[in-house]
This record gives sequence, C-alpha cells and structure tokens, in this order.
Amino acid sequence: MPVQCSSCREKRAVLKRPKTGHSLCKECFFWAFEEEVHQTIKAAELFKPGESVGIAASGGKDSTVLAHVMKLLNERYNYGLDLMLISVDEGITGYRDDSLETVKRNQQQYELPLKIVSYEELYGWTMDAIVKQVGLKNNCTFCGVFRRQALDRGAIMLKVDKICTGHNADDVAETVLMNVLRGDIARLRRCTAISTTSEGDGVVPRCKPLKYAYEKEIVLYAYFKKLDYFSTECIYSPNAYRGHARTFLKDLESIRSSSIIDIIHSGENLSVRDGVKMPVQGTCSRCGYISSQALCKSCVLLEGLNRGLPKLGIGKHHRLHDKLLSQQPLTEKEERKLKSVDF
Repeated sequence: MPVQCSSCREKRAVLKRPKTGHSLCKECFFWAFEEEVHQTIKAAELFKPGESVGIAASGGKDSTVLAHVMKLLNERYNYGLDLMLISVDEGITGYRDDSLETVKRNQQQYELPLKIVSYEELYGWTMDAIVKQVGLKNNCTFCGVFRRQALDRGAIMLKVDKICTGHNADDVAETVLMNVLRGDIARLRRCTAISTTSEGDGVVPRCKPLKYAYEKEIVLYAYFKKLDYFSTECIYSPNAYRGHARTFLKDLESIRSSSIIDIIHSGENLSVRDGVKMPVQGTCSRCGYISSQALCKSCVLLEGLNRGLPKLGIGKHHRLHDKLLSQQPLTEKEERKLKSVDF
C-alpha cells in the first residue's frame, strides 16, 4: 500500500529519511534537506554578505550537492556571496582525470568560475609517481597532506575569503573515531568544528555546510535531483585507515541509526583536562605554511621523495632526520643507514 508523505499529506512518499525516519515525497525532501543546510549556515554564521567563497569541488556526490545547494541558497536567501569552484588534480590516471571532466561540466551547469591546481605544478610529483615510490600502504598520507595545502594555494590564487568543503556527518563521525583510536587529542578537539578561523598567512578559513547531513541523504538528494556527479572511488584508497573506521561506523548505524550524530555530539562536547600538552601552532621555516614543527609535514614528505627516501615522514622519527631536513649533507654511511631504517 502506498505511503503518504508525512509532511504535505498529499503526495505519495518516495523515501524514508534515514536521519529522521519521516516518509517524504520528492519536493518535501528537497525542501527539508535544503532548509537544514540553511539553518546550519545561519546558526553557525558561516558567511557574511559580500564574501568570496571557494567551493572545494572534486566531482563527487558531496561536492556536487554542496555546489548545487550553495548556489540555490545563495539566490533563495540572498546571502550575497561570490561563489567559485576550486579543484585539485592529484594526478591519478583513470580516476581524477575523469572526475575533473565532471567538475568542468558542473562549472557550466552552475555558471561558476573554476580554478584547478595540480600536485605536479605545485610539488613536481603526481600521485601516480608517488605510489610507485611508496606503494599502497602509506600513499593516503601523502595525498591528504598535499591536498590540504594545494586547496589553500588554489584559494589564495582566487583570492577567496573562505573555502567550504563537502564534509558530511558520516565524514565527521569517522574522523572522530579515527582520532580516538589513534589517541590524537589535538585533532580530536578540533575535528568536529564546523569552521576554522584563519591560522596564519597562506591558510584560508574553512567551513562545512553539510556537517549534519547524512551521506545517505546526500546520495538520495543527488539521485532525485539528477545531479551530474562522479561516483567511482579512488583507486588508491582501499587500504586507507579511514576505510576501517567507515566500516565500523556503518555497522554501528545499522544497529542504532543515531550513532553518527551521537558520535559527532560526543566530539563537540569533549573536554581535555588541564595540563595536557598540546602542539603549539607555528609556521614552516621553509615554505611558510602552518606547522607545529620546524618544517611542515608537506615539506618533510616532499624532501623524502626528492631524496629517494619516500618513507622519511612516515612512522618513527630517526635521529638522522633532523640533520637531513636542516639541509646538512649526510655521509655515505649515514645515507645507507637511513635507507635501511624500517619506518
């Protein structure tokens, strides 16, 4: 027997919201989803009229829905924002080159400016080349570190005031779990923040308008709206640590549907006792990017790649690291020693 929409009481329901359990027709679901994002933006005061906002666009469902909804809400509620798309080309043949074609179509569909920055032009390396050096075990570390900095550089080129990313509720809950499992208190304290303040020169504030939007609902929104997005997973991500957290989270969600939002709220209300030593934010002495060490993670990883020591910034710290990173020449014996270290 057809189920009636629990909102308008007129049309036939086409879905049951995973987030609330309400049965809704297409139009009521679209309105509910968009209004929730609007309320998230207003409650957190994410934007100010006249700001230039870069939308991190990968061509996937999250960033495509984000671009669509941001443009729609900007016009519906007169946010007064100047929107544009920023994409990062990691250099992954058979994945990123295809997804960028989707981004280019989105640019035409939403009539927004687009800036593409690539790992190759910024770092001299593509992810294909990096994977040949490091294998599939730690490649996501390189990509994550380089991608964050590349997005900031693209934003600076476009002179935007803020970057908004497509991180959804599932992503935030996964990050909370990962940081708990790793005992990373510093990241655990800030990973649930819906926005970041400017952390220094070369770093653009970021925000997450989809922070409370469930991944399942984003998929349903994209499907019923017939949005043009790229759905293939990264070919180098099957062994990523996040994948294990995602599997665990999905198992929890199947037992208790509120698990995702409950984990987010737990992270938001976390308090750290007095006396716990936290990293002090500074700047990289080489590139000027934010870092709690003398050199940022990006420069350490890049140094390792260029020296033929791709695992330099991965795992345990060796006593020869500091000498190498300070540009002091290593003896032949020290070079052999460093290459033989099991990181």
